[in-house]
Amino acid sequence: MDVLGIDEITYGADDLAACKQFLSDWGLTLAEETDKSLVFESMNKCRVIVKTTDFPGLPPAIEDGPTLREVVWGVSSDEVLERFAARLKDKPGYVNEGGRVGCTDPNGLAVRFQTTRKIDIDLDSPGMNTWGTKARRNQRSPIYERATPIEVGHVVFFVKDVKACEQFYTENFGFVASDRYPGKGAFLRCAPEGGHHDLFLLQPPQPRAGLNHVAFAVRDIHEVFGGGMAMARHGWSTQLGPGRHPISSAYFWYFNFPGGGLIEYYADDDYLDAEWEARDFEPGPTVFAEWAIDGGLDGNTRRQKNAKAPDGKFLTEKK
Repeated sequence: MDVLGIDEITYGADDLAACKQFLSDWGLTLAEETDKSLVFESMNKCRVIVKTTDFPGLPPAIEDGPTLREVVWGVSSDEVLERFAARLKDKPGYVNEGGRVGCTDPNGLAVRFQTTRKIDIDLDSPGMNTWGTKARRNQRSPIYERATPIEVGHVVFFVKDVKACEQFYTENFGFVASDRYPGKGAFLRCAPEGGHHDLFLLQPPQPRAGLNHVAFAVRDIHEVFGGGMAMARHGWSTQLGPGRHPISSAYFWYFNFPGGGLIEYYADDDYLDAEWEARDFEPGPTVFAEWAIDGGLDGNTRRQKNAKAPDGKFLTEKK
């Protein structure tokens, strides 16, 4: 495997204080702070950086307003990095900063590569009991009062030309298509074996460049719920969720992020290998979400947002 996943992302934003509070509540660790930048880390040291929009050297934005400015992908070795540097030297926006190389993708985004700085972590994740498999014995499923994201698992962009963007990542860096919306979207993973997608490219009816969302992997569905309800308790607004994607099988919960676009908790996405054959789907509400709760769950009542609070009676009690 050449590309191992996302090592670092950088936002350009206007309200650093709001971003700091959001990412702290989200469960990331603040590693560095100045009056113009924030550096947060996930459990495996994947970095989320937020800089002021006037920060010197910040790559150009692909859209107006606060948004993601740069994605840094981790590679498996220095040899791979050298190979990528040779491959990219004639690409638009080529940079070689000694330890980090990159260029500008067809959508205008700054794309960088470095030998991965993430660390391996060993997490206890109790299994899920199904009819055919009893992975959890003499043990209750966990309850999370908040989430602690493991890493940035994938990024999703609106693109002007989905075919050109897909070719850029597959032909230059070995990304593989997992599924597609023909002519409208491409789900790509970094290597033949891995999670359903590390990058999703979505061409809207009126093609444009922009950020859709950044997704953070957590342990399981219980942490998706626990993290989402904690964010609700802190007053952050749900865009959609919790819910489940039928294409990737993942459970999700999306929140509006003051640094631009949406931010997602997700877990239990499909794990694929070289035998997987990409499928074609027509976009639509039931393709996007098998089920979803509009407005989210209230962190205190643990019921649907704005629903009537429980009155202490059993749900089966007759009126």
